[in-house]
Amino acid sequence: MNLQSRSILAWVIIGLIAGFIASLILNAGGGLIGWLIAGLIGSVVGGVLSQQFNIKLKLGNPFLEQVIIAIIGAIIVIIIARIIVPG
Repeated sequence: MNLQSRSILAWVIIGLIAGFIASLILNAGGGLIGWLIAGLIGSVVGGVLSQQFNIKLKLGNPFLEQVIIAIIGAIIVIIIARIIVPG
């Protein structure tokens, strides 16, 4: 498996974890595809926001830091989706 494939796989895993945890926190449901979508979009949103506001978690574990940032981003994405599409 080359580096690009591992990177994509890592994004998918982080996205699934983040989407699942964000869905649990917000009681959103959504299933596997919903978790993946919320998590992947949330990863991007969280990453952009953490760079814009220069947020550094400094937990000592880069994977855990990325998951936490992705969870925060996924929560934001789910909240915005609920505002845009109520119900």
